[in-house]
Amino acid sequence: MSQLRDLYQEVIIDHGRHPRNFGILSQANFTKEGFNPLCGDRVCLYILKTAVLDDIKFEGAGCAISMASASLMTEVLKGKTPDEIDKIFEDFHLLVTTGKCPNEVGKLASLAGVSEFPARVKCATLAWHTLKAALAGDQHVVSTE
Repeated sequence: MSQLRDLYQEVIIDHGRHPRNFGILSQANFTKEGFNPLCGDRVCLYILKTAVLDDIKFEGAGCAISMASASLMTEVLKGKTPDEIDKIFEDFHLLVTTGKCPNEVGKLASLAGVSEFPARVKCATLAWHTLKAALAGDQHVVSTE
């Protein structure tokens, strides 16, 4: 189990230091800002969505968990339908709050250890809640408080 935990930590560190899909998406048809006042994490999502989530990028700054979660989210959700996004969101939320998930979550499993640190759940879920609010047309800045 220690080797698996070490691998997961490496994935989080790598995505935190070298986030994928980081930057502005000029053709985005949705943008949304999110903020975690507890940790100071900030994220701005740029989303291109038609029938599926065609592309997604983000900008922001925050702790390694927040940045890694946003980076992994952008990789996992590209090409997904709204229903698929909702299911993955539910699975991910269960994973980071309980450490368990009934379904295969792939790379997202690297964030399972967040459940051991309840204050970090908000860091891990900030980008996800921001995405849900963007797709729902919520006009407010997303806050974890």
